[in-house]
Amino acid sequence: MAFLAVARERSFTRAAAQIGVSPSALSHTIRGLEERLGIRLLTRTTRSVAPTEAGERLVAAVGPHFDEIEAGLAALGDLRDKPAGKVRINATSHAIETVIWPKLRPILSAYPDIEVELIADIGMVDIVTQGFDAGVRAGEQVAKDMIAVLIGPEMRMAVVGSPKYFETRKKPRNPHDLADHQCINLRLPTLGGLYPWEFEKRGRQLKVRVDGRLVFNDPDLMIEPALDGFGLAYVLEDRVTAQLASGRLLRVLDDWCEPYAGYHLYYPSRRQQSPAFALVVEALRHHA
Repeated sequence: MAFLAVARERSFTRAAAQIGVSPSALSHTIRGLEERLGIRLLTRTTRSVAPTEAGERLVAAVGPHFDEIEAGLAALGDLRDKPAGKVRINATSHAIETVIWPKLRPILSAYPDIEVELIADIGMVDIVTQGFDAGVRAGEQVAKDMIAVLIGPEMRMAVVGSPKYFETRKKPRNPHDLADHQCINLRLPTLGGLYPWEFEKRGRQLKVRVDGRLVFNDPDLMIEPALDGFGLAYVLEDRVTAQLASGRLLRVLDDWCEPYAGYHLYYPSRRQQSPAFALVVEALRHHA
């Protein structure tokens, strides 16, 4: 590249200014190239510099290839103006349905060269080893060494049961009363065991392990058995809004289910953001 600059400019001074080095350093580079090739490439006089016959042949042979390389590098600038590429995100199905997809839909319509892969997973996975660009979980579940971006509003849990279930049972007044109830359990793959129900009231936090005849690995599947009277379910409040409004489900321990941090998109702090990923992050960012 140094040789091409000198051959085209016919001047060490102008070529040095073009590539950002001193004339003496450029002259040293050319001498090293000539020694390595074993042939003189430039004819130097006190007033001018011109390629030799060998130099002219070298310009004709390699010049077009370097021009193509420069054009290819310049074309990368188009990607900065027009984001493209694939973004892989691991999230729960609830997060995908209620937060991620509604926000990504207009972005995907506006940028046809962006591809998004959404993998629904209720467990906590290592997004780095699994090849994901980011994960989405509730704020309290995000590791401290990750960059976390709030993408959704606060959420609440709800303990619900059907009127049929409560025909023969008293409603629990505090979480400890759940020991006398049939409860529908959730098994998380990353925990291995059953998920303890988490409660909080005026700063007091409780984790209660409950018993029952039914266990599921998907919280959405717990709602129908609760409607059928097979026990109490501990589910996201927005999943049972319609059933509570119609009276098909009744809510208990409402005062023990305080709001908690909503969904966060998280990714490693050392990650180099691509234009496509940066665009997705901004699209998902929550604005109160």
